[in-house]
Amino acid sequence: MADRVVAETPQPAKPPPGSLLAAWDRVAPATVPFFAVFTALLIGAGIIRFAGASPLVAYRALWEGSFGTPAALANTLVKSTPYIIAGLAVALGFKAGLFNIGAEGQLYAGGVLAVLVGFHPAFAGLPPLLHVPLAVLAGALGGMIWGAIPGILKARTGAHEVINTIMMNFIAIRLTDWLIKSKDPLILLDPSASTPRTPYIAPSAALPRLLDTPLHAGLVLALVLVLGVRWLLYRTTVGFELRTVGANPNAARYAGMNVSRTIVLAMALSGALAGMAGAGEVLGGQGYLSPDFFAGIGFDSIAVALLARSSPVGMIPAGILWGALLNGAGLMQIRADLSIDLIKIVQALIIMFVAADQIVRWLYRIRVAPPTEEAVFSRGWGR
Repeated sequence: MADRVVAETPQPAKPPPGSLLAAWDRVAPATVPFFAVFTALLIGAGIIRFAGASPLVAYRALWEGSFGTPAALANTLVKSTPYIIAGLAVALGFKAGLFNIGAEGQLYAGGVLAVLVGFHPAFAGLPPLLHVPLAVLAGALGGMIWGAIPGILKARTGAHEVINTIMMNFIAIRLTDWLIKSKDPLILLDPSASTPRTPYIAPSAALPRLLDTPLHAGLVLALVLVLGVRWLLYRTTVGFELRTVGANPNAARYAGMNVSRTIVLAMALSGALAGMAGAGEVLGGQGYLSPDFFAGIGFDSIAVALLARSSPVGMIPAGILWGALLNGAGLMQIRADLSIDLIKIVQALIIMFVAADQIVRWLYRIRVAPPTEEAVFSRGWGR
């Protein structure tokens, strides 16, 4: 059983059936993330005013920097792509009752194998039709291995996945750093580069560009994965077992499900998704891997998954919002003369209101929705 403290929240009287208030009660629970974002932006406007700048100017610049031109929109979508895929990875773990905080390390594991397949002479001469899928699958394999290890430890020893994945993050980041910077032996370092990085991938391994813009096929991959994860979770036996184990592992075990196998599978699939996010960034972006390449994408993906309420389809607007905040921050900083760290404050406020949704429900008089399916984020040791 999961460890929980359930707080009783007094609910207002139900409105009469067929009234507008009754209709609002039915749709309002789905609007909680929207109101969380709105409230965060409202408080952010107060902080901007307190800093002596105009909220209107700042938010207008944020909008223009994110969506104001076709180029800005393309850059926003490019920035959003890894958050959509990595957010899916974290959400898949949530559905199985697992808190995969190791997406960062899984991104690096996937990125290392993807860039290796991308530039290694053994794969030279492959046509793009083979080279690109092979590099993406190599990234998925790297992330899958890195995710399966804490899954096995959880299933076999009861070791908590949060601790294991945090440690695996450090191992992946430092291992990548060594693989790239090592000169004796020379492993992944490009000796001709002025800064530590891998060689550039072959053109045949690069993700195709879309419509002569910075957009690449990674966005298509993200949309396909959203539909694929949704299908897996809600249309397959494996998905049913994942969700059942996440809701109540004891009941799942009583029903004859292999809980240990499901835990390992959930972490492996979650890692594979994160690895594909890493591969997409390497193959569709700069075309090489450096020690600090991902810069917190894996950790931010946890916030994206929370914002999307672990919904695969909800990962699309949540990821785009996250990418827009990051992409428009530079223009907002210039026009409103504000610190770029203000975007981090707004992001933190968004996550705070999404996590503490009782505040939003109280502010906007939103009734608690009837319980349907619950994602258990963390369990006690050995459970």
